Amino acid sequence: MNLKIKEIFYSLQGEGGRQGEASIFIRLAGCNLNCDFCDTDFESDTKDLSLNEIANLISNYPARWIIWTGGEPTLQLKDEIFLFFKQKGYLQAIESNGTNPLSSLLDYRVVSPKGNYLYAREINPQVEEIRLPVQDGALIPDIKLLPTANHYYLSPIFAANNNDQTRLNINYCVQYILDHPIWKLSLQIHKLIGIE
Repeated sequence: MNLKIKEIFYSLQGEGGRQGEASIFIRLAGCNLNCDFCDTDFESDTKDLSLNEIANLISNYPARWIIWTGGEPTLQLKDEIFLFFKQKGYLQAIESNGTNPLSSLLDYRVVSPKGNYLYAREINPQVEEIRLPVQDGALIPDIKLLPTANHYYLSPIFAANNNDQTRLNINYCVQYILDHPIWKLSLQIHKLIGIE
């Protein structure tokens, strides 16, 4: 069984409930959405790797957390893959747009719904974390429309080469959270401190 991989790298989780934890990121190619603010070119320069090849590549990293990300990782991942890495002693998280069901074999599930939020609760009624990317003035959905989660985060979009827009996005999130304290702020610290 092969996976189409965009990149594998070792870094700190830059946002959300596991922020700051050393993690192995496996970014899979392909997505079923086309978000204008996406910061990942997940279609070019990809490679097909077997599970054993992936396991060999990540075996030198001391962390035991794998973060499956993309693109949209659920387009490729199956329970057999989670079992394979679980048997090798890894904990596994996923960062998904929530358009497909998330496996109960995962240790931490992040849903970051885009656009029409209504699909997310129906497909994945309960997850560990909701993380919404937010631009200034964006409509934040009623929390009842989202999956039940342990953590609800607003993540201001860092606008490429536009510090003024980034600041507007941050200010908008901060004010919204002050008015609706069930939400928490998730800044992309990896971008702030200049790591991958």
